[in-house]
Amino acid sequence: MATAEKTIDALGTGRRKTSVARVRIRPGSGKITVNKREMEEYFPTPHHQNLVLAPLDFCEVRGSVDVVILCHGGGLTGQSGACMQGIARALIKHDSELHDKLREKDFLTRDSRMKERKKPGLRGARRGTQFSKR
Repeated sequence: MATAEKTIDALGTGRRKTSVARVRIRPGSGKITVNKREMEEYFPTPHHQNLVLAPLDFCEVRGSVDVVILCHGGGLTGQSGACMQGIARALIKHDSELHDKLREKDFLTRDSRMKERKKPGLRGARRGTQFSKR
């Protein structure tokens, strides 16, 4: 039954800052699409590409699964971080034995840093107005 369980799609949701990524993993040839575009086209910088591919490379399943990602909100850095977490969560549903490995490398930990809100009387979250003697 364990092999039959691995053949169905696995879903995972990742979040970072204001970005949300919904990830679907299915057995395949290693094709990765983000918002119906190739990953290299959507994330042009190698840093963001490596961030997205990190859980797949770490678990050594990059060439054996197809990944379909739908992400929205935030910028490229937040979206790539959300994709990384979503892929890790989907990999656990795909193969539950990977949980400890992925947890150890912090692929499942949500980066909770958010933008601080603007406060009244200040120009930003913390910056005040410049002092003027006259």
